[in-house]
Parts: sequence; C-alpha cells; structure tokens
Amino acid sequence: MTPNARIKIKARHLFFSYGDNHVLQDVNMDVGDGAITAVTGPSGQGKSTLLTLFNRLWEDIPEARMQGRIHIRLDGEDRDIYHRSCSLTALRRQVGMVFQMPNPLPMSIFKNVAFPLKIAGQTNKREIEDAVQAALRQAFLWEEVKDRLREDARSLSGGQQQRLCMARALVVNPEVLLLDEPTSSLDAKATAIIEELIRSLRQTCTIVLVSHDTAQVERVADCWLELKAGKIIPAA
Repeated sequence: MTPNARIKIKARHLFFSYGDNHVLQDVNMDVGDGAITAVTGPSGQGKSTLLTLFNRLWEDIPEARMQGRIHIRLDGEDRDIYHRSCSLTALRRQVGMVFQMPNPLPMSIFKNVAFPLKIAGQTNKREIEDAVQAALRQAFLWEEVKDRLREDARSLSGGQQQRLCMARALVVNPEVLLLDEPTSSLDAKATAIIEELIRSLRQTCTIVLVSHDTAQVERVADCWLELKAGKIIPAA
C-alpha cells in the first residue's frame, strides 16, 4: 500500500466507454494521501483516460460515457466529485493535470504561470507575482527563467516547458496532481530533473502518475498499479 493510511482518492466500479469502445471495465483503486501512485500498462489500455476521470476532463468528449463513483478527500472532506453539488471549476483547481506533451500557452513565461490565478479571479498584482515565483521555485525553474519572465514561453526547451506546465498547475496549490507520462518526450537529463521534482512534490500534494517506464516507476513511486484489459491489478 501507500505510506499514508488515509485514502485520498477512492474509485469504485468504474466503467468507461467511447461509443462501442469499452475502455475501463470495473476499475477499483485507492490512492493514498501524500503518496505517489503510479499506473502502468500496455498502450491503449485507458491509462490517460483514467486520469481524466479524476477531474472530469472527459465530459466534453462526444459519445463518452462513465459509470461508477469517485470520492476525493478535498479540504479535509470526502467529496463525491460527480455529485451535482461538486463545483467543476473548484475541482479542477484542486485536482491539477500535466499532460504528456508540454502545452505552454502562446504568451510569456510569467503569464503562463499566472493564468490559472487570473481565471480564479485573483487581481492583487503583488500576490500574483509572489505566487508565480513560488510555483516556479517549486517546479525547479525559477533560477533558469527569473530574468526571462516576459519572454514567450514557447522559447523554452522541452524540459523547461514541461516544468513550466507543472508550475502552472502548482500555482493554485492543488491537493492532487495528475501526471500523464510527463517525461515521455524528454531526454535523460530533463527526465532526471522532472523525477526529482515529482519526488519533492510528495510533501505538498498527492500524485497519480501514468508512466510507460517501469524503471522510472521504481525510482519515484510509492505504490504501483497496472491497468490491463480494462481492470486495475497490483503490479508484479
């Protein structure tokens, strides 16, 4: 199991399909609070889809259907994230996601990281500046970009762009961070930095990591699950 006995995410009897394509078949899993839980498995098994169920990013996909229950402990309370009382905006602030390919917005480094704060209605300039700096430090990127904050974020290297995307997710202090193969497009040096970053984030949030790299999982994860034939099984 995980280092912390308290459960952060509890998923029960999850079924998911795109039209006639049944991707998940009765998935049941627990994610420990403050742990790094890795999900591995063959390509095309629905690992990325599973992540999107935890912050409801799948809901605008035509013909997608989901059954089951997901409870996440947020703000100290157990929440059914699919209950009508659950705010989708608040959920996605508390459960952030970083994708396989870096996706910086076409704006400056500073504005990229500040963007979630603007969306959340933050207007205090000093507080935004402080939060952006803190997130960039947390993402191990501040020293590399502190003199370049007004430059286009797309001018950064691939590894820097991915850390920028992590800073953008971290700036609103999420309780859960979903990482979808965050190093698959990076070289060994950039991957090592991201892995160190992932381990450091255990102190502040719960992480669910999808990875195809079993060596990486062994290096960073506290708990290892495998998604195979639409079901979750403990990794061998």
